[in-house]
Amino acid sequence: MNPRPEAAALADPLEVRTRHRRPDGAPAVPAPADTGARSGVEAPARPGPTAGAPALAAPVVPTQVGLVGPGRPAEPAEPAQRTPHRRPVVTALRLSAFGPHCGAAFRLGPVTLFTGPSGSGKSQALAAYEALAALGSGAALEDAFPEPALRIPDLAVPDAGRRRGFRIGCTVDGPAGPVRLDLAVQAEPALRIVGERLSQDGQVLLATALRDPGRRSVQAAWLTGGATGVTRAPLPDDRLGTALLPLRVAGATAGQRQVLAAAEQVVVALRSVFPCDPDPQRMRAPVPPGEGRLRGDCANLADVLRRTRHECGTRHALLTEAARTGCAGPVAGLDVWASAGGGPVTAVLDRGPDRPATELARLGAGELRFLALALVLLTGPGVLAMDPAAELLSAQQALTVLADGFDRGLDRRQGAELLRLAQLASAHGHIRLAAAVGEDLAALARGLPGVTVVDLTP
Repeated sequence: MNPRPEAAALADPLEVRTRHRRPDGAPAVPAPADTGARSGVEAPARPGPTAGAPALAAPVVPTQVGLVGPGRPAEPAEPAQRTPHRRPVVTALRLSAFGPHCGAAFRLGPVTLFTGPSGSGKSQALAAYEALAALGSGAALEDAFPEPALRIPDLAVPDAGRRRGFRIGCTVDGPAGPVRLDLAVQAEPALRIVGERLSQDGQVLLATALRDPGRRSVQAAWLTGGATGVTRAPLPDDRLGTALLPLRVAGATAGQRQVLAAAEQVVVALRSVFPCDPDPQRMRAPVPPGEGRLRGDCANLADVLRRTRHECGTRHALLTEAARTGCAGPVAGLDVWASAGGGPVTAVLDRGPDRPATELARLGAGELRFLALALVLLTGPGVLAMDPAAELLSAQQALTVLADGFDRGLDRRQGAELLRLAQLASAHGHIRLAAAVGEDLAALARGLPGVTVVDLTP
């Protein structure tokens, strides 16, 4: 007898057919099965169809081109004894069909660096992570994917309804154990979620499917347990269903509590993400004093330095020490000049006795990016313009910094110092980093403890 009869009633919304059209315009043919993976990329698991699963109007996507082949070693197997994560963190990113990626999965460590030539998909991987984070924070689909057509794989062919889209997912590890989230998104002709699956240990906890294209909702089913088995209800097709579950599930049965624990773990991990891309041009001008929370472009760096200088002497001292490595000339400290009457504030480098201070506006673009990224790695959610899960203590959450072009405009010395700071910050489990870097910094990072280098070179 099946010990979980209610599990069979949960359909697999992502069990869809794929097609591959050859570049020469030949007719579409069935997609070949993935048989292997290159270093840092693994073929995703393909579970068999669930009995009684409803049909899903999912976008048609191609298989990976050039992903498999002889001479490409498979990714190392997971260790037999898994060390549980005390804080919810994203440990894998799956790009089943997203931009140039198809059938790809990337294992994420405390510090993960994506490298490869231009066009290899470094930025697309981080964009998928950022979009999942936005959806986990409650954002609408159109806000998470402002240009969805750019995420459709180049070789994707529309189905009979002229629909195309993409598929992404992630694995979140934490106190509840590894939890998988997979998402199928229709990008054309209208942006909508057409399938979502939350699963753990092979058991589907939440499944959604598009039943009626004329309605702006999907049919959802989640594990209830007890006499009911499964609860079914419509959910909006522009929001992540997993993020809505804590508002819909009471937690009265063991099954409901399992669903809640898995959903809350995923939401906490995705909400604890800070996309960061410092803009040196916007960092040069004086800024009005505010609440001292750093924005993603770091334009208000001077205001944040004003706050950290007075509230956190230890971290400010570490930042000053890093500035001695990343900034040209002597650095005795980081200071802020404030105008009288609460006017704009200006950040400066203290050059020491008998030497005039240097306003940050006079620094090079690389120096400004270095200072901003160093500050992000040395601080926490309370100093960043983000909305972490308020129901958990900060000590129970891990901040993940996303940085595209992490070493852009930096020299080797600055890149090495930021890499050292990332290792230092991630060693305690409070801060993680996922970044796109050039080959020089990737070569320096290979073999370092706690650093995972994902090489996207074809």
